[in-house]
This record gives sequence, C-alpha cells and structure tokens, in this order.
Amino acid sequence: MNWDDTRIFLALTRTPSLRAAARSLGVDQATVGRRLNALESELGAKLFLRAKDGYLLTAAGETALAAARRMESAALELRTKIEGQDEHPGGLVRVTSTDSIAIDLLLPAVEQLQQQWPNIRVDLEVSTQLLSLSRRQVDIAFRNVRPDAPDLVVRRVTAWPVGLFASEAYLARFGEPVPEDELRGHHLVVYAPYLEQGPFLTMAGVPARQARIAMTVRSSLLVRKAVAAGIGLGEMPVWMGEREGLVRIWPQRRRPNDYEVWQVMHPDLQRTARVRAAAQFLSAAFEVE
Repeated sequence: MNWDDTRIFLALTRTPSLRAAARSLGVDQATVGRRLNALESELGAKLFLRAKDGYLLTAAGETALAAARRMESAALELRTKIEGQDEHPGGLVRVTSTDSIAIDLLLPAVEQLQQQWPNIRVDLEVSTQLLSLSRRQVDIAFRNVRPDAPDLVVRRVTAWPVGLFASEAYLARFGEPVPEDELRGHHLVVYAPYLEQGPFLTMAGVPARQARIAMTVRSSLLVRKAVAAGIGLGEMPVWMGEREGLVRIWPQRRRPNDYEVWQVMHPDLQRTARVRAAAQFLSAAFEVE
C-alpha cells in the first residue's frame, strides 16, 4: 500500500464524506476520490460501499484498515524519533580550518557547543588543503578564500583588517621602519602564498622591495609566532597581533584586502540537525571578534 493513498483511506474511515476527508487532509475532493480509486485498483478490491450516509468499509476494507493503522503507527514512530534527534542532536561533525582560526576561535566554540549538545563529537582537522565537501570528506569548512564551487553553501562570517606587527625585541634591535624607505634594512616573515600572488611584495600596503625575507611559512599561526620570536616584521589580523602582545607598525596603514573567513557547507548537510547546530555555534565565535 502506498502511504500517500493510505492516508486518504484512513481519513475516509474517520469522516463521513469525500469532502470532509479532503478538508482534514488539506487537499481537494477530486484528489481524495482519485487516490481512493487508485488504491482500490492497486489492491484489486473494493474497500468501501458508497452509501447515502457515507462510506462503509467492506470486508476487504476491514482487512486493509488493520494494515493501514500499522503503517500510520510506524510513520508516527519515525517522525517522533527524527524530531527527537533534532531536539537532542548527536553524532560526528567533521570540521576543517586554518590553525589560527582553530586555536583562537573554534576551540572555545567547541567547548560551548559541548555544554549545549554533549552528544555531538567534533572532528577538527587543521589544514590549508581544500578538503572536498562534495565528496563528504568534511561537513563544515572555514576558509580565508571563497570557494567557487556552485553546489556549496558559502557564507562570509567575518572580515578582519590586517596590519603590520613586530615584537618589542625586534624593534629594539632594528628600530621602526620608515614607509618611504620600502622597509630597507628590515627582515620580514612572509606568508608564502602571498609571494605567489603578485609581482612584488607589499606590507600593510607599502612596497617591500628593499627588505630581506627572513622566513616564509604556510601557516598564519606560524607568521604570528615567528614575529613574536623576533625573526622579522609580519602581517596579521589586527586583533590577533594585539592578542599576541605585538607592536603594531604604522597604525594608520593596513593591507588593502581584509582577512576574510568563509563558512562552507554542503547544501544537504546543512539540514542535518547535528551539522546545523555545530555550524551555528562555530560561526557565532567570529561575531565576537
């Protein structure tokens, strides 16, 4: 028995007419009649006698009623279980992000998530690789480059201004740079992908042709820690540099492009209770900053 047709059948056993059954189901009367005919044709038996005072069950209808009630009970049980999962989501949620985002923002957010939904387990992977959401390698990704895949749900969760920073020890040794000197005599810590993006390097919008690159890394966290270690000057989101206790160079200057963070999800997964709950908590962490 088809469940959609079975709902029509059950409604007719509880109401006196096609019109009343249609009203209870929110459909038109013709649909009720058509579905009933289809069900009787499929089963090869008349389920009702059409009487003046309504529809009366035949012997075949009585047999069908018992099966229909079991179907209805199973459907209600399934709905209850699914709704219960939405109220108390649990299971594995796979998240990937950069190291700075993971340490400074996602770890505190996961702790808050655990207080609200202790049955959700977060598998957090720190990676600069774009793990595939389409192949379900990850459920939620936080990236500082907007993906161009049209089948993904992408939302910018924040955009941070980026400034130039140095440690106090570095400044005591080399002094503060002068913008007009193009960082002559200074050492730099550079995020390696930036070197691959343009013909020449700039720091906080200032050309760095005269500077010496002391270190390149492929991690925003390593940029921050290398600058803190006194290796050289380096760019980073302003709030991160301030949290690290670094000195901001040229506070009036900033990198032309902000440090953007994008939350990326597969459209099917965002309707899953555990993934939706995790995404809400994790993305809320960026609103604080």
